[in-house]
Amino acid sequence: MNLKTMAKVTATDHIASSLLQRWEHDEGSLQFWRASTNFVYAFQRKQERFFLRFSTEQDHDVDQIEAELEFMQYLIAHQYTCVSPILSSQGRIVETVGTSYGKFFGVVFEAAKGNRLDGTLSASQCVVWGSSLAALHVLSKDYEPVQKHRRSWRDVLTEIGAVLHNHPEEQAAAEELERITCWLESLPVSKETYGLIHYDFQPDNVFYNCDRDSLNIIDFDDAFYGWYELDVISAVSDLFDSADDLLSSTAVQSFLQGYRSVADLNEGFIDRLPFFKRFENLYGFSRLLWSLEDSEMEDGPDWLPGLREKLQRSRNRLREGFKVKTESV
Repeated sequence: MNLKTMAKVTATDHIASSLLQRWEHDEGSLQFWRASTNFVYAFQRKQERFFLRFSTEQDHDVDQIEAELEFMQYLIAHQYTCVSPILSSQGRIVETVGTSYGKFFGVVFEAAKGNRLDGTLSASQCVVWGSSLAALHVLSKDYEPVQKHRRSWRDVLTEIGAVLHNHPEEQAAAEELERITCWLESLPVSKETYGLIHYDFQPDNVFYNCDRDSLNIIDFDDAFYGWYELDVISAVSDLFDSADDLLSSTAVQSFLQGYRSVADLNEGFIDRLPFFKRFENLYGFSRLLWSLEDSEMEDGPDWLPGLREKLQRSRNRLREGFKVKTESV
């Protein structure tokens, strides 16, 4: 999300309030929760917590949102535990409001059951975490969308290219895009290795229900068609910096143990790890560029300069990684 848009929209609750009128709710219960790629507000309905999520038409296409929700409904129908989208009072799964900033698309979800899987994870939690991702992949292998199709890794690369086109000074990133494109195009595609992936299956999107020793998953809005190995790497990417780190990490090994208890994972994926990691870095870099575009505001909120500096540091760190590559494609 562009930082200037974030600052303008969060200055008031007007857009959130306008969207929330489309769903049954307890008056006065709306509460800002967070803003990142989406705006998220918590609210109560009959004293039960729900979440309103909305985004700009620049950040999310309504067809992609509907495709996201269709996949989640498929998972729920097959007893996979993820949060359920809630229909509006008019029976719509997505509601739209027009504003001076453009259109905003809103969705409501039930609250996830359990506690967020963050902090220091136990080995048993990592096993359940890995098995949950594998179970998602098993269901994805048989998924055939009825209404809308999700984007693919090729669409992601097109999005990256569009951002870099607006930043011709980022020549090293543009060259990295060419290398990663060539490598991904060389990978085999089959039902067993490729399908609709979550791509943000990290602990902050996973809730642990200790009573049932099960997980409840949120945040499917980054999902796209790609390789299941890429989803594995993305899930645990914060736990390692290199293949050697991955092999020595107890948490990662427990995660892989859980994954392999449900689905196969080719040993050769370790060899592909550096390149999937490079895709992840390039994608993250392009998102940071987009967020920072035209983000200077003389009358912006107090939190804006600090957040901008944090994102700039992350952008600069990723940029340095494109200049020197120890692996070649």
